[in-house]
This record gives sequence, structure tokens and C-alpha cells, in this order.
Amino acid sequence: MSEQPLDPTTSEVDETVATENEQSAEALDPATVLKDELRGLYGDWYVIHSYAGYENRVKTNLETRIQSLNMEDYIFQIEVPMEEVTEIKNAQKKTVRRVRIPGYVLVRMELTDESWGAVRHTPGVTGFVGNAHQPTPLSLDEVFLMLAPSMLSDQPAEAAKAGESAKSAPAIAVDFEVGESVTVTDGPFENLPATISEINAESQKLKVLVSIFGRETPVELAFNQVAKI
Repeated sequence: MSEQPLDPTTSEVDETVATENEQSAEALDPATVLKDELRGLYGDWYVIHSYAGYENRVKTNLETRIQSLNMEDYIFQIEVPMEEVTEIKNAQKKTVRRVRIPGYVLVRMELTDESWGAVRHTPGVTGFVGNAHQPTPLSLDEVFLMLAPSMLSDQPAEAAKAGESAKSAPAIAVDFEVGESVTVTDGPFENLPATISEINAESQKLKVLVSIFGRETPVELAFNQVAKI
């Protein structure tokens, strides 16, 4: 339990300051907090190719190699971007986690000849994205774009808040067409162009294709999260 600030003149709890601190904490945007955390991490983020369906196995293999090769001071973190989706099987709805972009794994590391070799020669890795021997690190915005959906979905309070917002959002008339180009206006893909591939009028949602690393990736968005171009 955190200590409450005291009024120096009375040695009593200063309720005004305490209230302001609580309001300030509540006002923190989880996305902003995550971006600040990513900004403060040591090393650069790189993207490696893997065989589709082997992303988590590559992560396990690389974590094992880091220990066996004593590379803990050079390779710090491996992430497989994930997403939660609702599947319907045998008339039953089930929420499952799946790889967001098959064939890609993110690695935070200090790039040296030794660390490059440790990653490149990990079973299941087919290479770095970009220049094979001198890969270009991701920008902060690119890292956030890749990791935010899975990391933010792990926060129950934020998920509940998002659910409440979705319930309270007014119904929007369908004014979109499959194949139409739109701009994403909310979420980690904000300001990116997208192409509509599916429309679900009942749930007020769209499935759009967003280009990430030159590859079209399906993303589910609400009607009010996109705008016509």
C-alpha cells in the first residue's frame, strides 16, 4: 500500500494532493506508458525471418542459445507479436491467441559479429529482415506498432475499458465497400492506409489489410476506427 502525502503544517494526510496523484495515475494512457518503457530499453530491435508456424519454437531455440553461448549481455529479449481473435467452431465461440504476422520474430540486441551469428544460425531462422549482414534496426514507432496489440491486451483494466467503450458506441450505418481504401484513425495502426477485405454489419467491424514490412496483414477494426480517403 502506497504512503499518502502529509501536510507539513499539520502532519495529516493531504487529501487534495492524494486525490490529484490518484487522478494523475488514472489519466495515464497505457499506450503512452508502453512507448516510454520501450524507449528506455537498452539495445536495438531487429526483425528476423522464420518458417511460418515456427515462430515460438524459434524464440525457444534462441533463448536456449543465448544461455549456452553466454550471450546474455548482447541479446536481451525475443518477442513473437501475438493477437487475440474469436473463432467459431461447432457453434461455439472461443477466444484464442495467434501469431499476428506469421514468419516474423522481434529481437532486442546489441549487434556484433558474435550476436549476429548467434541469432542467424539459430535453428528455424532464415535471416534478418533488410541487409543480411548489417540489418537496419526498427524505429520506436515500428516496435510499438508490432508489440502494442499483444502487450496492451494483457492489461485487464484497459481491456474492460475498451469493452465498455465498444458497448456504449452508437451504431454506425454501413457506408463501406470491400476493396475500398481507408485510413486507420485509432489504435496502434493509426494513420496507416488500409484496404477493406471484409465487412461485418452486425458487429460493426471491418477486416482491413495493413501493409507491414511490405506484407499485407489482416487487422480487425470497428467502423469508427477508420476514415474514408
